[in-house]
Amino acid sequence: MNYIIYDLEFNQKYIDFQEDNSNNSSRLPFEIIQIGALKLNESFETVSSFNALVKPKVYPTIHPYVEKLTKINNDIASSGKDFVSVYNDFLKFIGNDQVVLCVWGIVDIKELLRNIEFYNLSSSSISKYYIDVQRNASLYLKSPNNSKVGLKTAIELLNLQTDNEFHDAFNDAYYTSEIFKAIYDDTVKPSIYSPTPYRKATIPKEKVDTVSLIKQFEKMYDREMSAEEKAIIKLAYNMGRTRQFVVPSNLKEDI
Repeated sequence: MNYIIYDLEFNQKYIDFQEDNSNNSSRLPFEIIQIGALKLNESFETVSSFNALVKPKVYPTIHPYVEKLTKINNDIASSGKDFVSVYNDFLKFIGNDQVVLCVWGIVDIKELLRNIEFYNLSSSSISKYYIDVQRNASLYLKSPNNSKVGLKTAIELLNLQTDNEFHDAFNDAYYTSEIFKAIYDDTVKPSIYSPTPYRKATIPKEKVDTVSLIKQFEKMYDREMSAEEKAIIKLAYNMGRTRQFVVPSNLKEDI
């Protein structure tokens, strides 16, 4: 069995640019622009590594915040291969042996699967077994109030060496692997990833505030409405909501 410790960097919509992604932003809010990974054997020895830039297609303009964080600009991103090619290379890197995915927070699993689904690719070769190294590190370091410790903080608290910048997918995968090796014990066990099913947002059922409606009429006419008048107002309002009496605006009203 091998451990695939990977990390992702993402781009997102840059609202100051009009990009043709209005139909895609909800399906793919975060587009992968880099995949970095290490493969460890059962003895935690590095067997191989993977590092690839992905040329963004949905959001071709790198968001300024992403560029500042990752140092990936438009020129660097455009030098990468398309996601389909990188994904196929990543699958070859993973290989056919049984693997456990190791990530710094399960968001990288969720977004990898979302990107795969966006391009109508198969995720059957992606292991469902994973270890959330961030969660285990937070428990190991006794992070207060069940909070999640950051990658850089965990490296510092564990006195691990930092030779490269953070927020690079390959470097972060390496740091995650070092933390994983430092905290691993019998309590660190794989879980099975179960994606949260998409639920269509439900629109709350609307209710007419009839009290305020009647008060508005009473304010307009400066008097109380009788019981009969209140009933007529409610009926007229409800009939109007059905739009059964809507006619083209160019027709003359016969009143």
